Amino acid sequence: AQYADLAEKYQADNSYTAGDVLVFGGIAEVTLSKNDADIRIAGVVSTDPAYLMNSAMDSNFTVAVALMGRVPCKVIGRVHKGDLIVSSNYPGVAKAWRGAGSPAAGSIIGKSIEDKDSSGHGVIEIAVGIR
Repeated sequence: AQYADLAEKYQADNSYTAGDVLVFGGIAEVTLSKNDADIRIAGVVSTDPAYLMNSAMDSNFTVAVALMGRVPCKVIGRVHKGDLIVSSNYPGVAKAWRGAGSPAAGSIIGKSIEDKDSSGHGVIEIAVGIR
């Protein structure tokens, strides 16, 4: 797939790779997510944004965080097209929302664009910012 997203550069506390799920926090502006359905979601590390805001930012670690659009996302567990995607307890990895009711405001990363049938780790395409 050809990914197309709107991203913004943020100061990170480490080097991160495409598809990592990030939250606001840590010793810089963003860090790796580590909690189920975290309400501090910043977004997903972009591969090649169509538009990059704050592009002149320069620090030890900068990362392009996808705020809207199609990007690869690291996930665990089964995922179906249209599932709401939230962070998991696995660092930097998302999952499909399977809780009762709706997830907490601010915890939704986006929606799945494709299925993943295995229960292990993988990478799928999601639409970030679609709630």
